[in-house]
Amino acid sequence: MTENEAITLRHSVRHYKDLPIEDVKCAELNRLIKECNSKSGLNIQLVLDNPECFKTLMNHYGWITGAKNYIALVGKKSVENLDEVCGYYGQKLVLAAQMMSLNTCWIAGTYKKGKCRVNIASDEKIVCIIALGYGESQGVEHKSKPLEKLCNITDEKLSSTPVWFKAGVDAALKAPTALNQQKFFITLDGENVTITASNKPMAHIDLGIVEYNFEVGSGKKVFGK
Repeated sequence: MTENEAITLRHSVRHYKDLPIEDVKCAELNRLIKECNSKSGLNIQLVLDNPECFKTLMNHYGWITGAKNYIALVGKKSVENLDEVCGYYGQKLVLAAQMMSLNTCWIAGTYKKGKCRVNIASDEKIVCIIALGYGESQGVEHKSKPLEKLCNITDEKLSSTPVWFKAGVDAALKAPTALNQQKFFITLDGENVTITASNKPMAHIDLGIVEYNFEVGSGKKVFGK
């Protein structure tokens, strides 16, 4: 499976089976996490068998069930674009997990930080976590806003835009965002692409996710512009 195929197949999954993640898959995830941390300066961690992290009031009523494992996105508080960086590298790991036939769900607010078994320095914080495991289903595809709400190229003009840009937009529209709000906007100016986000909560995590998807789809670099 390629990353592009993973983008299409991957959907948020909130209900998990009581199955362990195989050692070989954990080893590969840890290898990728080490690689991401080296590139980004983050302190991303894979945590296994920690169901207490998910036991909140909302989850008690069925929002997340059966989850025991997660990827914790941790970084220094002083990093100006920390949310965006976490979204970007977190999405890289989400797609890698999908390629291993594992399911995932981004979780920003409905978990117990105090119950997370992560190693955090005094100058670091947990930005969010990604639930990880074998889902009871493969999730469902989310609906997208009309293209003109998310991009400066309308449907009518899309046919005359570069193939790489169309592929990038298609991948970006499939990116998971908080409450499926899609609070981002993609601008094409000549050969240059800019992706911006609102200042809504979690929007800059979403920005990093969208940027990674766009890069996979288009083959063009936009993160760190």
